[in-house]
Amino acid sequence: MTRTDNNQSVLVVDDHRFSRTIFSRILDEAGFEVVTASDGVEALDRVQSCTPDAFIVDVDMPRMDGITLCRKLREDPRFQTTPILVTTAHEVSQVVRDAFAAGCDDVVLKPLEPAVVAARLSGLLKKAAFYRELAAIREQLARYVSPRVRNVIEHNLSRRTALSPEFKDLAVLFSDIRGFTALSKSLQPEVLFDVVSENLGRQVDAVYRYHGYVDKFGGDGIMAVFDGPDMAVDACGCALDIIEQTGVDDSRVPGGRMPVGIGIHCGPAVVGNIGTGEHMDYSVVGETVNLAARLCGYAGPRDVVVSDAVRKRVGERGELSFSDCHQAKLRGLPEPMTLYHLRRLAAADA
Repeated sequence: MTRTDNNQSVLVVDDHRFSRTIFSRILDEAGFEVVTASDGVEALDRVQSCTPDAFIVDVDMPRMDGITLCRKLREDPRFQTTPILVTTAHEVSQVVRDAFAAGCDDVVLKPLEPAVVAARLSGLLKKAAFYRELAAIREQLARYVSPRVRNVIEHNLSRRTALSPEFKDLAVLFSDIRGFTALSKSLQPEVLFDVVSENLGRQVDAVYRYHGYVDKFGGDGIMAVFDGPDMAVDACGCALDIIEQTGVDDSRVPGGRMPVGIGIHCGPAVVGNIGTGEHMDYSVVGETVNLAARLCGYAGPRDVVVSDAVRKRVGERGELSFSDCHQAKLRGLPEPMTLYHLRRLAAADA
């Protein structure tokens, strides 16, 4: 099938040569490129080497009827949203119901009215283009909004309910590059951007791998949230993976390794919308978040500091070790906190 940049292509599937000729004339006058097939089997063979923008399919055909063809086209990922216009000479409600159940977008009765066919097809193509644009926008937004937050928003929109704030028991992880100001002065801006982007990318991958989600980026670090019965274990495993992955030698970084520090705390926090009607953020706030941020600030390079609440939630896990238990006075807190340094327990140490 020959295509141009300006014309959209339509595959007409009908076992009657006269009908195919009529369709070709109607669509050609409307500016479409046309390719034809005599039945469903031939149509499936055609789409092996081309991707039409729309289909016009007759119901009654030998070897494979139009209803079966609709179902098979919808099973192909390429054609899950491609317009399918079904034609039939039988004004029978059951045929129409079967056609829509098989995935068609519209049904036109024979004999054909050229203006109706062209108008219906153009409308379906405009709708398909609109949905493709929405899908592209959604895909781009997914790069800026975490999948967890996007799913929560979509779920509530479908229920037509407001996103009310709620208390949840969460584990919150903060990461930060120690000495980032000095690092930024020692690297060219483009190199610094690449190094930080790669580092944050590894951190995000680790968060998703441990069933968490990224609440926000903080310049040279992230805030990640974990929930569920194993949230503390997941957060600890994620933190250790981040330290290990950022420990890979990188000649672009002074000292060869990225000096990431991490803090983890768990407890109750408020989850909900923050901001105004014009600009809002679905985020987590509260003392648990603030304490996790303080612990991150207390951590040294390539160090994971956790609270006693995290250690108690983790319990006896052979692969996790909590060492150097001590009291520390953190900025903004009236009383000292019990803290631990987290590391992965090697098999030889178990």
